[in-house]
Amino acid sequence: MALQLVGLVLGGIGLIGTCAVTGMPQWRVTAFIDNNIVVFEAQWEGLWMNCVRQANIRMQCKVYDSLLALTPDLQAGRALMCVGICLTFLAFIIAVIGMKCTVCVGDNTRAKGIILLVAGITFILSAIVVLIPVSWTGNQIIRDFYNPLVLPSQKRELGDALYIGWTTALLLFVGGLILCCSFWIGEKKVRYSLPPKLVTGAPPPKSATSGPLRQPSSLYSKSQYV
Repeated sequence: MALQLVGLVLGGIGLIGTCAVTGMPQWRVTAFIDNNIVVFEAQWEGLWMNCVRQANIRMQCKVYDSLLALTPDLQAGRALMCVGICLTFLAFIIAVIGMKCTVCVGDNTRAKGIILLVAGITFILSAIVVLIPVSWTGNQIIRDFYNPLVLPSQKRELGDALYIGWTTALLLFVGGLILCCSFWIGEKKVRYSLPPKLVTGAPPPKSATSGPLRQPSSLYSKSQYV
């Protein structure tokens, strides 16, 4: 049960992290690499909006007017992160149903183990879905940063949302792996707890009320042995 609780807690943290990364605007942040750039103003670009923050005092955000105006990585990031939220939420609900401390499916240990296995696989799939847009956006930012054809004012750095996204994907993967391991451990315990089978041809157990076993009488007389 402790192993299942650890996997469930990691999956719950991953669910919160996935929702936070999807809504955070800090996917791309301004890169202060030019001498003439205004350092007291930072620009943030997210999946749904861009924000301008001035010297930690004031921040203004604006939702994107058109989806087609976004870069391909941000367009794919929107869809994949929404799918990731749905998968993570579904995996969390399935894991709660299959927990040993719940009574949703009664006391059927094997059924709960299969449910936990499905939840673990779903958590791993959600980790992959979250990892794809985060890594894609990070790769695009790094390529533009070292591209000499890109103007310094258009270069960006990795935002906090990307680091949180990588951590969230790791937590989801570990949580799903733990739930899958708990299924295999439960299967081994069920196999080892089966009663031993009776050996064919073994003598029946001696009853406490019956007397001592009698030896079978010989059909031949003593004179016939000579």
